[in-house]
Amino acid sequence: QVQLVESGGDLVQPGGSLRLSCAASGFTLDYYMIGWFRQAPGAEREGVSCINSRGDNTAYADAVKGRFTISRDNAKNTVYLQMNNLKPEDTGVYYCAAKGIRGSGCSMTSTVYDYWGQGTQVTVSS
Repeated sequence: QVQLVESGGDLVQPGGSLRLSCAASGFTLDYYMIGWFRQAPGAEREGVSCINSRGDNTAYADAVKGRFTISRDNAKNTVYLQMNNLKPEDTGVYYCAAKGIRGSGCSMTSTVYDYWGQGTQVTVSS
């Protein structure tokens, strides 16, 4: 059974850090690009970051550039999102998604992805 499981969400104060994990089971992430998305209450889901299958190409939304870092450990079948200097506007449910494609690029468009996790809640508040 193909499954993505996010973890690492928590309540954190502004300026704090979290590392989210996206663990895959039932398939090997080596041949998949991965995207991280988030959805705030009452808002549409938005792309946060993505990484290609080789892990040598990444992209970030303008709102998180310089603060978030995406990485992958194919040996552990896991992708990470390191989030630093968190702001209240980073609050939301964070989802990872996978698309089976080998190539140099990645996408932060949600409709291209085939598999989704259940999400993990990130709350940034004092």
